[in-house]
Amino acid sequence: MKATRLAIPDVILFEPKVFGDDRGFFFESFNHAQFEEAIGRKVSFAQDNHSKSAKNVLRGLHYQIQQPQGKLVRVVAGEVFDVAVDIRKNSPTFGKWVGETLTAENKKQVWVPEGFAHGFMVLSDSAEFLYKTTDYYAPQHERCIVWNDTSLKVQWPLQGAPILSAKDAQGTPLALAEVF
Repeated sequence: MKATRLAIPDVILFEPKVFGDDRGFFFESFNHAQFEEAIGRKVSFAQDNHSKSAKNVLRGLHYQIQQPQGKLVRVVAGEVFDVAVDIRKNSPTFGKWVGETLTAENKKQVWVPEGFAHGFMVLSDSAEFLYKTTDYYAPQHERCIVWNDTSLKVQWPLQGAPILSAKDAQGTPLALAEVF
């Protein structure tokens, strides 16, 4: 598995070696030893999540202020634009974001470490999104930075207005958000 540090070096893109022929394909989607070597520390995953969303659904930018979650994310059906925002106040990349297109075809995965807000937007008719988390979901600690915060300038590939949950539509600007 190829691991590439993105413009924010703690966010890592993983690209598997895919073996395919006329019967289909095979790839190793996760190898704990290789993963820990790439991120440079030990990690235990506590929970796996699977969501399905329609075209133009935008989820995020989510994080947990306590029980922070590192996330290893991938798409198994469809296509999404995935975004990680550094919200570690002492980080040289605080308030910066990186984005990657993840598809069922490219089989790429993104490691979003603790201390980041995370979101994605569905580009295909629908998409199924999987993610492993380093801690359990704790709704009492969940926070949301508004997806269109003008200070972040995330370049979402919008095709019309995004479809948002009430919670996401009422997200907090980064300037007023609880951060790490």
